[in-house]
Amino acid sequence: MTSPASLDDVIVVSTDQVSADLSGETIILGMREGAYFGVSSAGSRIWSLLQQPRRLGDVVSILTSEYEVDARQCATDVLAFVDDLLSRGLVSRDGPSAG
Repeated sequence: MTSPASLDDVIVVSTDQVSADLSGETIILGMREGAYFGVSSAGSRIWSLLQQPRRLGDVVSILTSEYEVDARQCATDVLAFVDDLLSRGLVSRDGPSAG
């Protein structure tokens, strides 16, 4: 089982997926599960930010500057979303904290 994501984790998008932006919604095909996932709104923005390896704390900072959202709530939501992506093999941790 994967440990929960933290704001210090650097996250990278897996090579075992293909994604496309369709009018503000992101469609992701997870090759490992062979399943499609639809992500809209803030989830699409998070996905776009993760196209480059990025620390989750930085993702939260960017989102709180772009959206009217409390930083604590944003962090909770980002971590939950990334935990889901991690469990599906759509992203992974990069660097020393990987594992």
